[in-house]
Order: sequence, then structure tokens, then C-alpha cells
Amino acid sequence: MTQIRKPAVAGLFYPAGAAELRVAVREMLDTANAAPGTAPKALIVPHAGYRYSGPVAASAYARLASFRSDYRRVVLLGPCHREPLRGIARSGASAFETPLGAVPLDLEAERSLDPSVVGVSRAAHRDEHSLEVQLPFLQTVLERFSLVPLVVGDAGLDAAAAVLEGLWGSRETLLVVSSDLSHYLS
Repeated sequence: MTQIRKPAVAGLFYPAGAAELRVAVREMLDTANAAPGTAPKALIVPHAGYRYSGPVAASAYARLASFRSDYRRVVLLGPCHREPLRGIARSGASAFETPLGAVPLDLEAERSLDPSVVGVSRAAHRDEHSLEVQLPFLQTVLERFSLVPLVVGDAGLDAAAAVLEGLWGSRETLLVVSSDLSHYLS
């Protein structure tokens, strides 16, 4: 059975309509200063409402434009904000949806992860924004890709390192770490 993780923060953190979202993301990418260089293996990007974090995230994602067909898989890690979580969790879904469409998950890669390190928690993923806000940028910048979305709770360094080592892949794999970066004055 196909289970699709529906958008939880569309209309709150970013536009809910596909056309409006497409324009907003494209405008942020077009105004970003993407320094030329080699294809990045990893990005660290902020997660918040696009009003606050969108331009900074766009500056990272704009670096991918020249390499858009090189990436076939994105490993996306972000903190779990709303559910207590020990360790790291995958979603149990087969796709993540945004107003721009569904992104298929790399279920084979997910199943290859050590279940003593990475569990399944639909609850941890259901309302989590740290991963979701990255998807419209990825959907706009990359061609076709599959996703390995992981929320991270109270996980040790060894557990995180084991997951990254198992998913690192070659040039076709991009690692994206979604971070708060700052909660200045909060």
C-alpha cells in the first residue's frame, strides 16, 4: 500500500498553492548569489518560514543548478521538533508530497539502515517542518531524485555516523542537513 506523507506546513511556512510556491522559490533562487564551483556533496540549510529562511536556503540550493542532473538521491536530515524521539526515524511513507507534487522515497536505502539505529515513526514525521520546507527547493532545482528523509532526535554521534556512512553513496547522492542555524532573541 502506498502511503504519502502530506504537507503539514503548506500555507504556514510557504505558499500552499503550486503556482504561487513555484514563483516564490524561483524568485529566491534567481536572486541568490551562487558562486561557481564543484558539485557539493552536502548542504547545511536553515528551516523556518520562507519569509525568514528562504533567501538563505536559496543561496545554498542555487549552487546545485549546474549539477541538477547529477543527483539521483537526496538524504535529508532534520531535527524532530514536535515529538520526543530517541535516535533517528524514517517515516514509513513511500513518498513525501508538497504542492509541487510527490517525491518518491528510496525505500531500498531506508530498509538498508540498521533498525537498531533507525526506527520508524510516523508521528515524528507527521507535523515536522524541518524536512518539508526543503522539498520545494529540491523539486525546483533538481531533475528527478528519490529521497531518504530522516528526523533526528536524541541520537549519539556513533549512530549518526553509521547512518551517514551507510547512505553516503557516490556523486549521485546529496546530503542535506536542515538546521535551525539560529534562534537569536528567542
